[in-house]
Amino acid sequence: MSNDTGDTVVGRTPRLPHAPVDPNADTVLPGAPVKAPETRRTEARTKAPRPATSIPVYSFRIGGLKLPIGLDRPARIGRRPSAPRILVGPAPRLVRVESPQREVSATHLELRQTGTTVVVTDLSSTNGTTVLVPGSTPRKLRQGESVVVSPGTLVDIGDENILQILPLDRRPS
Repeated sequence: MSNDTGDTVVGRTPRLPHAPVDPNADTVLPGAPVKAPETRRTEARTKAPRPATSIPVYSFRIGGLKLPIGLDRPARIGRRPSAPRILVGPAPRLVRVESPQREVSATHLELRQTGTTVVVTDLSSTNGTTVLVPGSTPRKLRQGESVVVSPGTLVDIGDENILQILPLDRRPS
């Protein structure tokens, strides 16, 4: 009988692949969206495409950028943002910001629209996230904490990177 274990390595656990980072991310302008990594799916798991709906979509803007970024899918913001290892739902939009003082974590914050609300989640950032909802005092989020915000909310992630949650865009998506 031949020994058929040529490819078997005993005592090693396979490493899970890290979520890929967009190779063009270093050439993206501050605050410009970075294309989320494509995920491979087998035909058995592929879902039928969703029909176009007229659900209103929130958006946000970073600093003085005129171009708003839609929340039709989650957005992950940071110096070198990456997608989570396990995706649930649509792949997130990766948004790279400049942080010369390195106050912004690699993947610092997630913005997600759930129904008609926007949820801000600190992704265990080192220097924290400060949220200023109109009409209230600034609140510093704990690592991993989420909070529901309203249009007009300002979110400071450090190094003069301030996000503004914009009102609903009622155009069909």
